[in-house]
Amino acid sequence: MARREWVLGLAVLVLMLGGSGVPPAQAEVLHRPSAARPVAVRANPSPSVPPSRSPPPTAPLPLPLPIPDHGTGPAGSLRTTGSSAVALTFDDGPWAYTPGVLDLLAQYHIKATFCLIGRQVAAHADLVRRMVAEGHTLCNHTWSHDLLLRTRSPDRIRAELQRTADAIHAVVPGAPIRYFRNPGGNFSAQTVAIAASMGMTSIYWNVDPQDWTRPGVGAIIGNVLSRTGPGAIVLMHDGGGDRSQTMTALRTILPAFVRRFTLIPLPD
Repeated sequence: MARREWVLGLAVLVLMLGGSGVPPAQAEVLHRPSAARPVAVRANPSPSVPPSRSPPPTAPLPLPLPIPDHGTGPAGSLRTTGSSAVALTFDDGPWAYTPGVLDLLAQYHIKATFCLIGRQVAAHADLVRRMVAEGHTLCNHTWSHDLLLRTRSPDRIRAELQRTADAIHAVVPGAPIRYFRNPGGNFSAQTVAIAASMGMTSIYWNVDPQDWTRPGVGAIIGNVLSRTGPGAIVLMHDGGGDRSQTMTALRTILPAFVRRFTLIPLPD
């Protein structure tokens, strides 16, 4: 090749590189053959297998309702059912309001416990028969509702309980009477022991809306619904006075209880 042609070719090459505005070192990189470039290798997972990720947290399983022990009321009387079930109890009947209470219980398929005053049984024999026929539990509430029973002699206490049992059995022969409730909840070791010797378990309560004081329908409802939990024994009254507020309150309480609890007559 002639020297002149070689010089001319070199000049053209310099002009081309200078005209591109790219420094020589960078021009070398840009013009390097693609085969010489490092190629990043990426995994190409199958579209049917999604990328691995942590499993979503699962909702915790609901815990079972707490099951309380029986607890002790005065002198060792029961104050809870000993299970998650709730027991409704009605004192001081049978009375003029008892039929309405029985009707509401039947409407919601609820079995309850009725603590009967012995001297009222004969006059309301049909109601006592209905209680037994509809599967409710009977409880001995003494013959005369003596609030001072705990101070009486053992013979007097036993007579109050026996006379009541006799009155009930005159109406419903052989009906079980497994429970005793001291009037006013005023248990003593003596009343509990005498009841036990006669085959009866003494029951107290842990929910008392004091409906017998007629505090108002809203107060009865609020007290019962806010305080009743698993294992509760609820005290209400179907006798002993004007129980119209109790009746009205039950129309709200009972359907709420059916939604929230298992209801039983009393502890098994």
